[in-house]
Amino acid sequence: MTQQACTDHTAACRKAYAGTPDARMKQINDALVRHLHAFVAEVEPTREEWMAGVQFLAAVGQSPNGALEEFILLSDVLGVSMLVETINDSPYDDTTQGTVLGPFFIDNMPLAEQGADIAAGRTEGATPLAIDIAIVDRQGQPIPLAQVDIWQSAADGLYDVQRGLPEGEFELRARFKADGEGRVRCRSVMPIPYQVPTNGPVGDLLRVSQRHPWRPAHVHFRIAADGHPPLTTHLFPTGDPYLGGDAVFGVKPALVIDMPEAGGGRTLSYTFVLE
Repeated sequence: MTQQACTDHTAACRKAYAGTPDARMKQINDALVRHLHAFVAEVEPTREEWMAGVQFLAAVGQSPNGALEEFILLSDVLGVSMLVETINDSPYDDTTQGTVLGPFFIDNMPLAEQGADIAAGRTEGATPLAIDIAIVDRQGQPIPLAQVDIWQSAADGLYDVQRGLPEGEFELRARFKADGEGRVRCRSVMPIPYQVPTNGPVGDLLRVSQRHPWRPAHVHFRIAADGHPPLTTHLFPTGDPYLGGDAVFGVKPALVIDMPEAGGGRTLSYTFVLE
């Protein structure tokens, strides 16, 4: 097919979607056709290569890790998830920066009590961690009753959802309501570096690209409060060997903090500033 024939074909496809009633959907459809066609025109895949790509996406949808988790992971390792976060980041320099949600968030968690031990017994081989966080607005005023989700992997590098726990049982995750001073306190364990799942097609992509699957140690936070956009972020302990090479590109320097030793364990103290 000549270059003109390719151009004409793309124009015909764009015209086919030009009648999309919703303006935003029309914009998305048009951009998708333009950029996808431009990708194909640049790469010039053989029929066999294009079918291999289609089969890869089909395999993602049939992953043993679950289709949703594998597609999120694919978005993560291609850097798209972090690009979306960057586009939607707060425009204010004095607010806490966001990062990727990851594939292991669970919504509609039951509320835990202040001071709860969220490790739920997953303490073997782990260092205790005391978490003490505050949620404030840009003027430094506390945000009472903010909803705070906290979750992380265990000392074996796995999240509770990867273990197939009975329904209603959770480990190293909880939902809290901030107190009247905008604070949440709980007990956990120090996070460690871990590998993203590599037993599915995304793992194959990493291997063929000679990329490692490691994420630096981190604790996830998702904070929601009336009158403020929700914040999804991590906190990373200093000194982790993978801070400069996160498999999902999720590290921001402002989110790397010291978690000092105290009382036979370590402490995570941080003030989140919401937009």
